[in-house]
Amino acid sequence: MRKVVLVHGFWHGSWCWSRVTEQLAARDVTSVAVDLEGHGLNGRQPSARWNRPFDPAAFAMEPSAVAAVTASSAAAKLVEQIRTIGGGEPCVVVAHSQGGTVATAAAELAPDLFAHLVYVAALAPVAGLPSGAYSWVPENQGELVLRLLRADPAGVGAVRIDPDDRDGHAAIRETFYGDVDEATAAAAISLLSADSPLGIPTEAFTVTAGRYGTVPHTYVVCTKDNTIPVALQRRFVREIDAVSNASTTVVEIDSSHSPFLSQPAALATEIAALCGRA
Repeated sequence: MRKVVLVHGFWHGSWCWSRVTEQLAARDVTSVAVDLEGHGLNGRQPSARWNRPFDPAAFAMEPSAVAAVTASSAAAKLVEQIRTIGGGEPCVVVAHSQGGTVATAAAELAPDLFAHLVYVAALAPVAGLPSGAYSWVPENQGELVLRLLRADPAGVGAVRIDPDDRDGHAAIRETFYGDVDEATAAAAISLLSADSPLGIPTEAFTVTAGRYGTVPHTYVVCTKDNTIPVALQRRFVREIDAVSNASTTVVEIDSSHSPFLSQPAALATEIAALCGRA
């Protein structure tokens, strides 16, 4: 059985995988959730987030402390993390949402460290576009993320939301946690970061059939996703297949954007099965 590396998406951290790691342990699968560069323990918050009284104008204008992070730098960090966790042996890498951008770049850098790459409702920019460019494609119609932004990304160097605005919690829950129970969704919102680095979705990079394309892929489609619509998830599958040596295995989970919170057992079952095959 291969070790599993769990990669979170924007505004989240390694904490979001805790229920999946429990379920994987119950299936005798060793897993480690990591914090991406600019996130979790590797992240920094705008000081205006904590100022009282809160000043929304200052919050919207403060330059981000994670603005220097790019897709390339985050991918290089992820490669180091995978190498450490696996002891140099290939791992099954599971990437959620914008974490898919970083994992895609990392798979091109070090395909030998990837026994299998599992996308969970994830961005997979393999066609030469930066992942942020997919915000404007027809398949992204119906997404609910952009309404959450509380600053001009280009102005602050980050994609900034306000998890501390109680009046905005319903919108955040609808976007990320539509089928997550209310108490868990509230706890998750309280743990979200305000900033994720703009340099991750704005950097275009190239993947090749000889490197990225040699890595086996699975895509877990979340059929009730309000963050990355199903049509866009399926577009990513087609684009992955165009640069890969073998077709992507597609699995569907009838969940919101966050099955790691709403259906951790079902997600762990799929991951564990892949570990055996890898």
